[in-house]
Formats: sequence, structure tokens, C-alpha cells
Amino acid sequence: MSLDGRVAIVTGVSRRAGIGFAVAREMLAAGARVLAHSWAPHDAAQPWGADPAGPDGVIEELGGAGPRLAHVAADFAAPDTPAEVVRHAVRAFGAVDIVVANHARSSNQDLTELTVAELDLTWAVNARASALLTQAYAAAHDDTRPGGRVILFTSGQHLGPMSSELPYAISKGAIHQMTLSLADALADRGITVNAVNPGPVDTGWADPELTASVARALPAGRWGRPADVARLVRWLASDDSAWITGQVINSEGGFRRWAM
Repeated sequence: MSLDGRVAIVTGVSRRAGIGFAVAREMLAAGARVLAHSWAPHDAAQPWGADPAGPDGVIEELGGAGPRLAHVAADFAAPDTPAEVVRHAVRAFGAVDIVVANHARSSNQDLTELTVAELDLTWAVNARASALLTQAYAAAHDDTRPGGRVILFTSGQHLGPMSSELPYAISKGAIHQMTLSLADALADRGITVNAVNPGPVDTGWADPELTASVARALPAGRWGRPADVARLVRWLASDDSAWITGQVINSEGGFRRWAM
């Protein structure tokens, strides 16, 4: 599943333990040129914290900036950021073929804690930015180039309640619902749009109690790994997936929510 000659934007490449890092590494291994996007201040404000190596260290571990890898740090809370990220990719590599919208703002507010500010910010970063990234990509994409792909990220909110993180679940639900319509909007141009629900993935965010509880509900006895997600994304970005569009793919290893 070679991606030789393709240019990919991968958002949310902020931590070496994260899905975005694994996706960027997989894309590079497949021969793509990659613009890695990050926004470390979000991680710094979360319990898991920012990567101790910093953004430069993350990029260095991917091979360092050069002819096949570029980096941009940008906050998707700003409405102009998605278009600027796409422009950065075009400036760096001359084109853009693939967008992997992996970035996400986490938000742990239940119904009693729910605020307007957090609803608006989480929606803006997760859902609005994904839609605007798709719009900016579509405007910049050269349809004579093969392999136009948009890969979005939803969560498991359609399979089980997430009442302790309502802003996140609501915003991810919007991504789930936009997938089919965005796919239809771009189908006549030969561009596919799909979304991935990666299920529980061990990126270092969960405490030991939750880690053990979720592992018991997974037939393999372990959480998903970022590499599990990256392999699926690589396939969706490849020519082998050209007949698949408008789909939300649950990649959860048989997660038995009811067993937790």
C-alpha cells in the first residue's frame, strides 16, 4: 500500500505516545510527504501533559524536518487555522492529497458542569475545524492527482453513552454525522471521505483503574495501540480503499462496553 508521491496532512501530532504520531510515522514509511500539525498547549493543560521532548523533539523522532516532513503548530480554535494549515502544506510540498483530521480537544464536563464556553470551544476545535479542513483541502486539491482522501476521527459516542464528557461526545457526534454528506459533496471529484472510531487506545491518558477495567472488556485483554489505528488510516489513504467512501469504521477490537 504505497503512498509514494502523495502529500498528507496529519493533525494532532503533538505527543510521541499519540495516534497522530503513529499515523505520521506510518505515512512516512509508506512513502508520503507529511505536514505534521501540533498544538502542545492543549496537552499541557491536560492531566497527561505535553510531550517532554517538546514539538521539536516529536518531529526529530519522525526523522526531522526536511524534504519529506514539515511541521506547523496551530490552534484550531481560530477559524482561519484550517485554511492556513492547508496553505502550509501546499507551500511546503506543492500539493495536498490526503487529510487526516486526528486532532481533538478533550473535555470532561457532565450535565451539571456543562458550560457554553466549553461547548463552543470543543465544537470549534473538533467539529468545525474538521469541516473547514475538508473545505480548504477541497479548494486546494488538484483533481488530476490520484488518491484524494479525507480521513476524519469520531469516537464511540454512537455505540455507548459518554455522559461524563458531553462537549467531546457532542462534537464527535457531529463529525460522525458530517462524514456521509462530505463524502457525497466530493464523490464526483474522486475524493473519498471516511471516519475512524479507534475505540479505546492507550496513549497514556487513562489512570490504572480505568486501564484495567477497559482491558477486561476487550477480547485481546489489552487496549488498542496507536499503531493499530495507523495501519487502518494507511489503508484508507491508499489506492486499495478507493471504493470506500462515506463510512464510519469502528476499529475497537471487539470492545464489550457492557462488560465493564
